[in-house]
Amino acid sequence: MKVILKETLEKQGKSQYWLAKETGITPANLSKLCANKTTKVDFIVLQKICDALNCDISDILSKEKDDDK
Repeated sequence: MKVILKETLEKQGKSQYWLAKETGITPANLSKLCANKTTKVDFIVLQKICDALNCDISDILSKEKDDDK
């Protein structure tokens, strides 16, 4: 899986700082997500992000092809 949150934020003209304020997720955790430097994400975090951005999970996560591992 690949985190594509950074791209979604850019498309919506929103910042990581804005998302942190809206969701209560720490800026450090959002930074890791945006940099795709995380190995797991809690469902509650995904739900908060989807709610704040009014988007679907597919706007946050993308399945990588098997040969991209």
